[in-house]
Amino acid sequence: MEHSDQLYQIAFSQLHGIGPVRARRILKLLEHPRDFFQMNFNTLQQLTSVPIAQLEKTDRSSALLRAQGQIPYLDNQNLSYHFITDASYPTRLKHCDDAPIGLFYRGIEPSWQKPRCIAIVGTRQQTPYGKQLVQALISNLPKDILVISGLAKGVDAEVHQQCLDHGLATIGVLGHGVDRIYPASNQKLALEMIKNGGLLSEFLIGTKPDRMHFPMRNRIIAGLADAVVVIESNKNGGSLITAELGNDYNREVFAFPGPIHQLQSEGCHALIKNQQAHLLTSAEDLLQTMNWTNHQEARSIQDQLELSSIQKEILAQFKTKNAWTIDELAQSTNQPVSHISSALFELELKGVLENKGANRYLLPL
Repeated sequence: MEHSDQLYQIAFSQLHGIGPVRARRILKLLEHPRDFFQMNFNTLQQLTSVPIAQLEKTDRSSALLRAQGQIPYLDNQNLSYHFITDASYPTRLKHCDDAPIGLFYRGIEPSWQKPRCIAIVGTRQQTPYGKQLVQALISNLPKDILVISGLAKGVDAEVHQQCLDHGLATIGVLGHGVDRIYPASNQKLALEMIKNGGLLSEFLIGTKPDRMHFPMRNRIIAGLADAVVVIESNKNGGSLITAELGNDYNREVFAFPGPIHQLQSEGCHALIKNQQAHLLTSAEDLLQTMNWTNHQEARSIQDQLELSSIQKEILAQFKTKNAWTIDELAQSTNQPVSHISSALFELELKGVLENKGANRYLLPL
């Protein structure tokens, strides 16, 4: 992709007062993000129905100036930019209404399109018990699962380290630019992650850590994954935000129980008690609940069946995301809901997909 295209893509993500939901609506009306910067406000108003007064407040010139400062970094072979309309943009995340318009990635070729992906999060005040949970979980996961976390102190750092130790790809989602590491104590860990995964951020290169950024990045952690696992969390922990987002995004959420008098267990116990998370005791629990125990066998059966073109198109979506609703499939395949519903019913009869209720489908055991 030419840098001129990326210039306007990055600039579009920096427009003042245009959030992700409205930005995506506007993009559908434009041939290219550059149109927003080259059209006059009257034409834009007629096309997008956004009031001229609001269009004037977007501050296009400042957005372009900030974007220009990012372009030189994209010549680095380990750094890439992924716009929401790009084929390389994470498919799972794209289906979240508030997904970032653009993402900076630092590392090897992105692995977020893997068929199986989980987010593992927890407290910065990790206990020895929590550390043991992380080690046991990661060591028993299949090697083809991608693991997402937030590269914070405590549980997050332990998750990334265990992935490196056991040969699993892992991505850290940052609350600042990908050019820096916070906390500094994770510098060595982050550099190792770049060799077997990478670092991801919606924030411009050069952005410093800010307290408000970290809750924002939690939606990316949840949106990238098929499932969210909470290791340890106190009752007001940031990991509970990620779990809540996971539920909002129709992801499976899991939590490990802990000692009843331990503060770091209160959040997990609340999730389980309020039926906001599955009680988790082992990797096997996770794999069974996610229908991942016979993952490869299920795919080989699919390959042997005679399927229609729309059925094949639907199954292709499950290579990038474990669970889909009818509406999501209709949007992703650009097919009418009625056609998707009929094809799903036939796939269910053939045993290729399992209806989990609420118009939600999974690969069967």
